[in-house]
Amino acid sequence: MRVFVYICIICLGSSTYAQNKETLYDFTYLPQSLMLNPGTDVQFDSHIGIPFLSQIHINAGLKGASLYDVFADDGRDINDKIEETLSKLTSDDYFTINEQLEIVNIGWKSKRNKDLYFSAGLYQELDMIAYFPKDFVLLAYEGNQDYIDQPFRFSNISATGELVTVYHFGYNKKVSKKLTFGARAKVYSSIVNFRSTKNSGTFTTIETPEGNNIYQHIIAGADVSVETAGYASLRDVESEDTADGAKQVINKFLGRVFLGGNLGIGVDAGFTYKLEDQWTVTGSATDIGVIFYTKDVESYTAKGNYVFEGLETPVTEESGQDILDELEAAIPIDTIQSSYSALRPIKLNGSVKYSFNRYDGDACYCSLDEEDAPYMDAFGLQVFTQFRPRKPQYAASLFYSKRLSSIFNTKMTYTVDDYSFYNIGLLVSTHIKDFNFYISGNNLLEYSNLANARGISVQLGFNLIM
Repeated sequence: MRVFVYICIICLGSSTYAQNKETLYDFTYLPQSLMLNPGTDVQFDSHIGIPFLSQIHINAGLKGASLYDVFADDGRDINDKIEETLSKLTSDDYFTINEQLEIVNIGWKSKRNKDLYFSAGLYQELDMIAYFPKDFVLLAYEGNQDYIDQPFRFSNISATGELVTVYHFGYNKKVSKKLTFGARAKVYSSIVNFRSTKNSGTFTTIETPEGNNIYQHIIAGADVSVETAGYASLRDVESEDTADGAKQVINKFLGRVFLGGNLGIGVDAGFTYKLEDQWTVTGSATDIGVIFYTKDVESYTAKGNYVFEGLETPVTEESGQDILDELEAAIPIDTIQSSYSALRPIKLNGSVKYSFNRYDGDACYCSLDEEDAPYMDAFGLQVFTQFRPRKPQYAASLFYSKRLSSIFNTKMTYTVDDYSFYNIGLLVSTHIKDFNFYISGNNLLEYSNLANARGISVQLGFNLIM
């Protein structure tokens, strides 16, 4: 059982966090800002992302504890550190995994109307969140002897995961000198999905001194389910040749990448509004969508009640198999093939920005009117929200951006979120002729000790921007 606890803590300690890209948001020099706000103020005529390299996005972080809390070489007993860590963690702590890879990303300004900018592309995304099942980790690690009359809740078990490809087409229009509006249509093709979020019921041990035994163990109102799509056919791949089995799996994945998976639709929308010449407000809502799971669907459910009388735990060495047989009969695990649907994790972004230090003479802007010349500096506030199965995740960032020269642009952020109160981020973008390279990192202060880090985020990419 303690191995199970180690695995839970290791997973929590090596997790990744919400899809907040505070350094990229409203960084109008990059086409990737359009993916976060389709209504961003576009600063270029066209762009082509280098296939598979235009955006590589990886987040790594932690809420609640760190690997260092348990595995630090500080002379303390590891069991004491595990117990201390378990006391800090709650069932609202979680770990998430988010990774994105742009496969194709292109954009162009309309020849008929210079105020219109179109963009399109395809990207792959992996997204997973699992809440820390504290009740059952405690049961596995400490047993139930010290938790008489205290219910262990099956609602602690909550997790979702998705591997998906997204086809998208975006529309951006400069409505006036003050307002820019944009929208993006999306088609999702799910490769693999699982979810277990609506679980209920309890396991409780009570004292029964007047009964046949001292204790009675009660599973009441158990209703636990796991929905999967795209998993059953992968599990059923049978081949004595390992290479052939891998080839079958790859072929299935490729088919689902190219709209052969479970399909869904979604939209993004956003705007940029200039309150005055130097003040700008932005806002966006992305991944407002749903995926319908109708193919390769297999779900597992367990419902029922069960009572066992014994000393400390429901299963003993002597009668373990008999009890397991009784438990399976009382709460059978059913396998069903029924369609289901799931909303995408909606993300909200917003910012207010003050720009200053208008550009006054570099050759690359000599053809612009004075009022169209860009500002070299800006600072402001950004906010981020992502909806999750239990409650939204929030973040707020102060930022400062600086145009260092005609080829270098930077942005620095200070972010407060669930994971850290001292998250420093930095983005550097270079633009040499039409070639662009950018790299961004968050939680820079924690890179010296990754085991103690509460969050690490890296994005990088290559584009041609004309």
